[in-house]
Amino acid sequence: MLRRLIRRMVFWFRRFRPNRTCASSLSGRLIVSSALVSVVLLAATGLLLARLFTAALERNFDQRLHAVLDGLLANIEVTAEGSPRLSSAIVDPRFGLPLSGWYWQVTPVDAPPGVTDLASNSLLERRLTVPPDLAREDGAQAFYLADTRGVTLRAIGQAFTLPGSTGEFSVLVAGNYDELSAEVRSFNRALVASLVLLALGLALAVFVQVRFGLRPLRAMQADLLAIRQGGATALKGEYPAEIRPVAEELNLLIQSNAEIVERARTQVGNLAHALKTPLSVLTNEAAGQATPLAAKVTEQTGLMRGQVNLYLDRARRAARAQGLGAVTEVKPVLDALARTLARINRDKGVSVTVDCPDGLRFRGERQDLEEMVGNLLDNACKWAAKRVTVSARPQGAQAGRSLLAIAVEDDGPGLPPGQRAAALQRGQRLDETKPGSGLGLAIVRETAGMYHGAVALEDAGLGGLRAVLALPSAS
Repeated sequence: MLRRLIRRMVFWFRRFRPNRTCASSLSGRLIVSSALVSVVLLAATGLLLARLFTAALERNFDQRLHAVLDGLLANIEVTAEGSPRLSSAIVDPRFGLPLSGWYWQVTPVDAPPGVTDLASNSLLERRLTVPPDLAREDGAQAFYLADTRGVTLRAIGQAFTLPGSTGEFSVLVAGNYDELSAEVRSFNRALVASLVLLALGLALAVFVQVRFGLRPLRAMQADLLAIRQGGATALKGEYPAEIRPVAEELNLLIQSNAEIVERARTQVGNLAHALKTPLSVLTNEAAGQATPLAAKVTEQTGLMRGQVNLYLDRARRAARAQGLGAVTEVKPVLDALARTLARINRDKGVSVTVDCPDGLRFRGERQDLEEMVGNLLDNACKWAAKRVTVSARPQGAQAGRSLLAIAVEDDGPGLPPGQRAAALQRGQRLDETKPGSGLGLAIVRETAGMYHGAVALEDAGLGGLRAVLALPSAS
C-alpha cells in the first residue's frame, strides 16, 4: 500500500513538475523543494516503519509457534508400536476448532509399517504437506504453506528423535498468517493516514513559513514601486538584517541618481549662461555695423544660438527622463493644450476634442509631456481642415513596463506611407508653405525615446494623419 502511494506521488510530481514560472519564483522554489524533501523523507519513514512493524509481528508470531512447538514436544510420547501420542491435551482451543488455520502434526520420517502420525483436531483427517528438505534440516525452520482451504499459513517444522523411538519424527506447528497480514494492512492504513496528515501539516507550515519569511521582500517591492510612481523618495521600512544592506545600497543608488540629475541640470544652466553671454556680445557688436562681415557674424551667431538652445533643451530632457519618481497626470495636460491650441487656431475654425480617462498618469516630467503632445497637436492643427482629436488609453505592459498610448488625429490631407519615416527626421519639412522648423516630430521622437517610448504615424479614422505616442505609465 505504501509502495502504491509512493508511486502515485512520483507520478503526480512528474506530471505537475515545476515550470519556468515556478522556477523563477523564489517562494515557489522554496515551497516545491521543501515539499519534495518532505515527501521523500515521509515515504522513506513510512516504508521503514512498515517493515519494522511487519518484522516485529513475524518475530512475535514465530515465538508463539515456538512456544506451541516446545509444549508439543514436552507432551509427546511414543507407544510400543512406535507411534506418537499426546500425554496431555494442548490447551490452546484454536487447535481444536476444525480448519481454524491453527494446526500441528507429528509425522514419522521413513517410518516402518504400522507406525502412524499424529495431528491436531483442527486438521480433521487432512494433513499438511511438509517440504522434505525443510523437515530434515537441523534446527527449526520457518516457512509458508497453504491449507486445504487456501489459507496462507506460517509454519515451523523440525525433525526430532523422540524418546523411546528409533526413527525421526517431523514435528510441525502452523498458524494463520492471514490474520497477521490483516494486522499489517490495518497498521499500514493507519500509517498512511497519519503520514498524509503529517504531510499536509508540513506543507501548510512550509507555505506559512515561506510567506512570512519573504514578507520583507514584498514590502521592499511595494516601496520600490512607490518610488517609481513618485509616492516616495527612498526605502524607509524596517528590513531584516539579511536584506538591510540591499535596501541601503538601493537608497544610495537612488540618491546618487538624483544627484547626477541635479548636477546635469546645474551644468546645463551654467553652460547656457556661459554661451549666451558671448553670443549676445557678438550679436550686439555686429548689429552696430553695416558691413558684410557684420552681417555674416550676425547670421552665424543666430545659427549658433539656435544650435545651443536645441542641444541644451535635449540635455535638459535627457536629465529629466533619467530621474526617478516624476509622475504627471495626463488629462489636465491634454485639456490645457487643447484649450490653448483651439484659441490659437480659432481663425481657422479648428476644434480640438479630448478623450482621456481620469487617473491615467505618465511616469515622467510634465513639461516633457507638454512638449511632446504640444508638438503633435500643433502639427495636426496646421494640417487639419476642421477637426483634431486627442485620446489617451492604457496600452498594457511590455518588457515589464506599463504603457499608455496618446493618439492625435486630424482630418487633413494625411501623409503618404513612404514619407512618414522622413517626417520623423530632424529638419525635414515636407511642405515649405507651412510654418515651422521641421524639428517638432523629431523632438517628439527623441524625447519619447529618452523615456523608452516611441511615436508612430498611421492613417487616421478622420481621414488625415494619426500620430500614436507610446509612453511609460504610472497607473
